[in-house]
Amino acid sequence: MGDKRSRSFYVLAAFFAAYVLFLYGPMIAIYILSFQGPDGGLTFPMNGVSLVWFGKVFAGAGIVDIGAAFKRSLKLGLVVMVLTVVLSVSAGMAFRKSFRGATFLFYVAIASLIMPSIITSLGIALEFRLLDDFIIKSGAEGWTTAMGLFTSGLGAHLTWTLPFGLLIMFAIFNRFDGRLEEAARDLGATPWQTFRHVVLPIILPSVVGIGLFGFTLSWDELARSSQAIGSVNTLPLELQGLTTTVTKPDIYALGTLTSAVSFLVIFSALIVILVLQARQRRHGSDAGKGMV
Repeated sequence: MGDKRSRSFYVLAAFFAAYVLFLYGPMIAIYILSFQGPDGGLTFPMNGVSLVWFGKVFAGAGIVDIGAAFKRSLKLGLVVMVLTVVLSVSAGMAFRKSFRGATFLFYVAIASLIMPSIITSLGIALEFRLLDDFIIKSGAEGWTTAMGLFTSGLGAHLTWTLPFGLLIMFAIFNRFDGRLEEAARDLGATPWQTFRHVVLPIILPSVVGIGLFGFTLSWDELARSSQAIGSVNTLPLELQGLTTTVTKPDIYALGTLTSAVSFLVIFSALIVILVLQARQRRHGSDAGKGMV
């Protein structure tokens, strides 16, 4: 028979269980309440089970246009994802070589991580208002504002996603074997061919992870969007507004749908990473057999 567990084990296990319940309990409660019956409310007990509240979300009935906000957030998230991947990989490649001002540029790039999000949002909004004033004083007739979803809003979201992408690329390239690139160059490969056929396949799982970070961080970003997004609202901003006006479970249904999108993106990225890793292992085994 094994040794009996000490009392401290059960105390710590109970503490961990309470922590998990505190962390995921509200989310699970929202998922359950989103399936309330037609006469159900925002709290337990359940008054039947139905999909009626999901139907109301898809029908667009309500105070705000949830469908339009959903599409705006999706488009912005995809653009942020692509730009985060491209800029992070480019910056990671550039920082592999020392250059004057590299340390200063690095700290400037990640400074937004320690800045309060609302301060960043206010700063970007102020910058664009100053730009608008300058354009109007320059004689531009009919000019309203440069603030918008893919101008100030995009910039605000990139201040949040790019530092994460850059730090991930630093971690990847710190353990990257540069001899692989030297071997490719010795065989006559150009810099682009070396990156395309040697570097990119190795770092591709991490690149997918950066894309996942970029999309999910943009998808549910609230504070940085609050002042810098302009006259339109993203889905998190609409959700924040609905919390003070909606008294029916359709807001729970919307929360369940947005969580489903996040989980779909995460699982899709994990599947892509697993496929890429399996392909790399298969290519490595084929190369080893060819050398025998």
